[in-house]
Amino acid sequence: MPYLEFEHERFNYRIDGPAGAPVLVLSNSLGTTLDMWQPQRDAFARHFRVLRYDTRGHGGSSVGAVPYTIEQLGRDVVNLLDALDIESAHFCGISMGGLTGQWLGVNAPNRLDKLVLCNTAARIGTAEAWNGRAALVRDKGMREVADGAAGRWFTRDYIAAEPVVVGGLIDQLRDSPPAGYAACCEALAVADLSEDIARIPVPTLVVAGTFDPVTTPADADFIAERVSGARRADLPASHLSNVEAAAAFNRAVLDFLLG
Repeated sequence: MPYLEFEHERFNYRIDGPAGAPVLVLSNSLGTTLDMWQPQRDAFARHFRVLRYDTRGHGGSSVGAVPYTIEQLGRDVVNLLDALDIESAHFCGISMGGLTGQWLGVNAPNRLDKLVLCNTAARIGTAEAWNGRAALVRDKGMREVADGAAGRWFTRDYIAAEPVVVGGLIDQLRDSPPAGYAACCEALAVADLSEDIARIPVPTLVVAGTFDPVTTPADADFIAERVSGARRADLPASHLSNVEAAAAFNRAVLDFLLG
């Protein structure tokens, strides 16, 4: 397993695809790992050098010093690109990863070629809800959060049709380090890029799930209306649209990145 270390903090990553191809960074959602991108790996690696990584406090990346900030999550990506000698890359992030992408678009646009923001918002949820969830997992662990996640992540029909896929992702959430998960919740509690995203200068695609109760199509509208020239794609899915509507997701992202 390849790892990189920055200031004694370890980051887990994978690279797939042909050497010399343009780089595409994939950034996971809260409570998942780089494995959430399995439905995209082969399709994207035909065209790109696909760099997946575990956000700090998730999967094989260390928890490190807490609490976190969205700036810290964004600078982790910049550090990863620097360590791998990547001058610029496409970036695709979902949910929390999409908020990381917005920070990069505002603060490090020179490191981005194109930006894909999936099932995300400029301000996700409320401070009260995120701080409450952070306190819950620190007190009782991940089980209660994991037990209620399927209904937030997927539609009822998808849960019934794909229990193995859903169960695997819930297992990722249940196995997440509580300290890392809680620290990301606290970063989301204060992250608000609503006034900043109009400064994103790079070509941007905003992907929404029609049935997403977490980051709604209205949240996608907010971003797309403020980022100059942004394109929209609406998929028949809930929050993890890259899994539930994988084929449509892959087409939308590849059409944008290759177009």
